[in-house]
Amino acid sequence: MLPSISRFPVVDAQSLTKKFGTLTAVDNISLKLEPGECLAILGPNGAGKTTTVEMLEGLLTPTSGHLKVFGMDMQKQRSEILERVGVLLQETNMYKRYTVKETLQLFSSFYKNPDDPLAIIDRMNLKDKTNVQLKNLSGGQKQRVYLGACLINNPELIFLDEPTTGLDPQSRRSIWDLLNALKSHHKSMILTTHYMEEAEKLADRIIIFDHGKIIAEGTLNHLIALHCDGQVITFSLATNHKQILSDELPKVLTSLKSEHQVFSSAVPIGNRVEIVAHSTSSMITAILETLKKHNYEVHELNMRSGSLEDVFIKLTGRSIRDA
Repeated sequence: MLPSISRFPVVDAQSLTKKFGTLTAVDNISLKLEPGECLAILGPNGAGKTTTVEMLEGLLTPTSGHLKVFGMDMQKQRSEILERVGVLLQETNMYKRYTVKETLQLFSSFYKNPDDPLAIIDRMNLKDKTNVQLKNLSGGQKQRVYLGACLINNPELIFLDEPTTGLDPQSRRSIWDLLNALKSHHKSMILTTHYMEEAEKLADRIIIFDHGKIIAEGTLNHLIALHCDGQVITFSLATNHKQILSDELPKVLTSLKSEHQVFSSAVPIGNRVEIVAHSTSSMITAILETLKKHNYEVHELNMRSGSLEDVFIKLTGRSIRDA
């Protein structure tokens, strides 16, 4: 008899490490996923998140550590686990001359107790495309077919690898609506994404990776309160000359830090600087005074509330797409 999902975390990873020769891609990380929870895993490229997810999916064997899914050992009971798992990959190549119905019928043949392909088509809002070949679908429609294929075995755990990359905003939100509907049916999900808004919309909890380690974990509100509890002030200099920007912005930051201790963090990003400040009026005054002192002109100055992206950049010091 299979263990009951309610008695165990859906995923329970303890001290996972993965090495490729002398490279340690994942360094002694532990995480849990509870039933019905959506966990977003974020990190710059090369941070270790993809390797971690591939271990959780059973595609890679950990160098050390322990992994249980549905209370079962991944190495010993992999086939039983995968029967209850769905995976939506970032890049999915399916035979484009198959119709939507034929594609889902093919995937249903892979499982012992599949869902009805026509019911999946209806859930994916593709009823009018049932007999249309994949090659004639839009990007958003194809992604709904791929999501339907991921759900054909009625999985309890769903891995979502960049589920809306390359989609237009309308198609992206359509996929979000479908995923939120799955959450309402108590499906558990692990999401990797480059879109901060996607993590904000879908995730109950967020993990941030860097250099093979988990550097932050919590709900969106918890992470913002802990790492970005203030207003974010963004400013840039009135020049597009890259050498001036790379040389002078660090000097401005150094001056601000030494003369005006009124902000909690400051990160240069390209030709601009983002500062998290608790006393926004004092910070704006300090920025303007410092720039004037160095004979620099402000090109743009804005203020807004903190976001997940601000937390990410503060903790990693770089954009999510940086290598």
